[in-house]
Formats: sequence, C-alpha cells, structure tokens
Amino acid sequence: MLALRVLQRSLLIGGALLSVAFALGGCSSQFADMAPTDAQAHPREPGSYLPVHDLPPDRDQAIIPPEQRAKIEAELAAARDRQAVAGKDAK
Repeated sequence: MLALRVLQRSLLIGGALLSVAFALGGCSSQFADMAPTDAQAHPREPGSYLPVHDLPPDRDQAIIPPEQRAKIEAELAAARDRQAVAGKDAK
C-alpha cells in the first residue's frame, strides 16, 4: 500500500516536472526567427489606413451575368422554402 502511494506521488511529480519543462521550452523560441523571409515590413506611419474606397479599374463590369444571377437567386429561394417546410415538419 505504501509502495503504491510512493509510486503515485513520484508519477505525479514527474508529470508536473515534464509539463513545466514543455511549457518553458515553448517560450524559448524567438518569434523573429519564425517570420518568413518575404514578409512585408510594417509601415513607418502608425496612423495610416488602407484605401478601402478605391475600387479596381474593372469593377464596372458585372461579375455574374444577370441571367445566371436570377437563376441562382431562384435556386436559393427554393432551397430556403424547402428548409422552412422541413423545419416545420420536424417540430
């Protein structure tokens, strides 16, 4: 009985020491070494914002043709209606 308690205590202490070693080992790496070599440098002016209102030049053209857009919207509406009916039946 005493040997079992000693074994449990030594396993508990060993596990605690192992977890502390892993935790401290994770803090030893340098974050600067993990950055990729082609990483973009930080801007020098901290208050500058990205130009979010500038649109690309080809933005005037429709990405999806109107006929295909109408077809997709009809399919989504039909799927929504089917799910609404299935939800009511499940309750």
